[in-house]
Amino acid sequence: MDSTARARSRTAGGNLPAEVTSFVGRRREITLTKRLLAESRVVTLTGPGGIGKSRLALRVATGARKSFRDKVWQVDLGDLDDPELLPATVVEQLNIPESSGGTETDDIVEYFRERETLLVVDNCEHLVEACAGLVDALVRSCPGVRVLATSRHSLGIAGESTLVVPPLQAPDPEQLPAPEAYEQYAAVRLFADRARAVVPEFEVTPDNAPVLMRLCQRLDGNPLAIELAVVRLRSLSPEQLEERLNERYELLSGGRRGAPQRQRTLRALIDWSYDLCTEQDRRAWAHLSVFAGSFDLEAAEHVLGDTVDRGNVATLVHSLVDKSILLRDSDHDGPSRYRLPHALREYGLEKLTAAGERPGTEERHRQWYGGIVERFSAEWLGAEQVEWVRRLRMEQANLRTALHLASGPERAAADPSFALRLAIGLGRYWQLRGLHSEARHWLDRTLALTGTEHAKRDRASALAASAWFTLLHGDVSVARRSLDTATTTIEDEDAALERAQLTQVYGMAALFEQETDTATRLLQGALTAFRRHVDPQGELFALIGLGLAHTLGGRRQHGLELLDDALAITTGRGEIYWRSWTLWAIGYLKITAGAPERAESALKEALSLQRRLDNRLAIAFSMDTMAWAVHRRGDDKRAARLFGAAGGAWESARSTPNLYAAFAEEHRNHLVATRQALGSEEYNDAFDRGYRWSSETAIDYALEIKQRSRTSSRENVHPMPLTSREREIAQLVAQGRTNKEIAERLVIALRTVEGHVQHILTKLDFTSRAQIAGWVAGQQSEQS
Repeated sequence: MDSTARARSRTAGGNLPAEVTSFVGRRREITLTKRLLAESRVVTLTGPGGIGKSRLALRVATGARKSFRDKVWQVDLGDLDDPELLPATVVEQLNIPESSGGTETDDIVEYFRERETLLVVDNCEHLVEACAGLVDALVRSCPGVRVLATSRHSLGIAGESTLVVPPLQAPDPEQLPAPEAYEQYAAVRLFADRARAVVPEFEVTPDNAPVLMRLCQRLDGNPLAIELAVVRLRSLSPEQLEERLNERYELLSGGRRGAPQRQRTLRALIDWSYDLCTEQDRRAWAHLSVFAGSFDLEAAEHVLGDTVDRGNVATLVHSLVDKSILLRDSDHDGPSRYRLPHALREYGLEKLTAAGERPGTEERHRQWYGGIVERFSAEWLGAEQVEWVRRLRMEQANLRTALHLASGPERAAADPSFALRLAIGLGRYWQLRGLHSEARHWLDRTLALTGTEHAKRDRASALAASAWFTLLHGDVSVARRSLDTATTTIEDEDAALERAQLTQVYGMAALFEQETDTATRLLQGALTAFRRHVDPQGELFALIGLGLAHTLGGRRQHGLELLDDALAITTGRGEIYWRSWTLWAIGYLKITAGAPERAESALKEALSLQRRLDNRLAIAFSMDTMAWAVHRRGDDKRAARLFGAAGGAWESARSTPNLYAAFAEEHRNHLVATRQALGSEEYNDAFDRGYRWSSETAIDYALEIKQRSRTSSRENVHPMPLTSREREIAQLVAQGRTNKEIAERLVIALRTVEGHVQHILTKLDFTSRAQIAGWVAGQQSEQS
């Protein structure tokens, strides 16, 4: 059994995001959703925008992780506009390995066929048909999979159960309870919690509690509406907020009586936020809505164009952040990035379309991201490769949007030739990220839209790139057909570099199939052309391929000399992408030459560089090859763990060693020899251990870097949820003291104690004081 076969038994860790704000209420809905999941394979949480479907789904999924052998996984579709990319997005977000034989949907189904897992599919409403097809395929073929979806309406597939997510509970304004009872209503608790975040000195008092309760009822308990309204507390008292909200609701919702009331309320509140903006704010909001995902200040300046003074953009962005229209994205280091919440982005696009300014704004968007890709292509072969990969990862949603705008024939901003060049330019990034299917999707889509009247040289380059990604899927015959088409395309053109690119890929196809003489001839021809036309990218690619071809053909010394030439070029440029591949190739050849120690040294250097780029395919090659070297020097237990770690790396790269004939043969020989040396049981145990490691742990192990001492996992994963005062009160609750006794002991008001106890119950998602006592005991046990 090889590593890819054993990989199917891997226990996944899940990918649920951590909650960054407190979760309030929803105990009944959590219970109902859990019950439906126990009874149905597919559960869809439905409801209007902003009602909290996603937060509820993630809270239920987090609580269900222990119930599924292969944990819980989430796919967030909020930034995806193209239904054709749904399978590719699932493959990418879940790191599902791609095969050469079927579609991405087939790969997803195969990945989950033997797994027991809960899959959360979030934000389906704009892709409902595509989502329904994928979910239906999963539940029909994967008996251990359950799906929890969120959508504004149901998916409409067989066996689906739906739960309409209601508003958070709010009191009847005609029968308000006593002010101190406000915390029994989840909507009011949420309002108070978010108010304290906006105005730190905010407190609920007997005077303002009735106002808060009426406000929450007026806001229909919609969490997004509550959060938008709370922002106004920076300049208004709760009483003023209530007065103005009533006025705005009557004025702004009058023309939309056909919509459900909760949607009218949210719309009225967004309208209010819009009307409270300055005219410059409004224009910025509308124009910034063309961004998908996050964006930085430079991108905002370009997209806003002449609509506002360029020097005023930072002020406008700050103004929209201050009004909670824009959210500052804090998930990364470096310059600040911003994003529009989904509902506010939809609203902004409506305004932009109504103003007749959407085509021009979309054109500026795609120009900006086209410029980024042009700079990436021009600057890639240098010392900034790590920064470029980081930036393109952050811009991925916007790059997809730019491609979609340019390649959509129905779009005013469509420009198939531009889209073709954009797709070609992103080829290196897609390979680094293991996004081979997405690369083929965009390349093939743009090729279909650009006929023979378009630039033939660009079409030839795109066909060569598509052929390369097809090779990486292991389909040599289809790759060669693309290359033949490309050759015909430029047969009458002066296109020496494009011909060299085609010759290069033809040569790699021959190398993949162990046709070493043909590969050597073709790759030598490509190398000569690249050197003649001073194309260092092509030269490096050809040198590595030719070095391998000569070695496999029995000319090892000549092969190593070519690889030394490649190293010299990379040293002069300070680049690490091609250098890491060159070092891997040297390690590979040293093993075949019987020098495993020297091979391991080269492979470690390669792996340390590949880690910096998150070059997943290269990491898989290096990890696997290092296992061979370790076996050769007699450390079979370590080799088995490295084979396991390599199995995970191949999966992360969505590839397999079996796609490359010469490599696959060496892989199998070393793996079998390692297993025979250890015995199947010991080998399997070691392999499984390596396979379960995270990527970082696996690379540290391969590089023999000792794991630095870390704080306890519970401190990293489960930070203390309670304040110091709440911990103090929780300890007194655990001692069996009543609220009155606690108030007397701490010399605080009884109402204050009651509020703290309610906060503790809410934060810990408990329903009784006995549960608090148990939690306190558990904390003390962990600390002892």
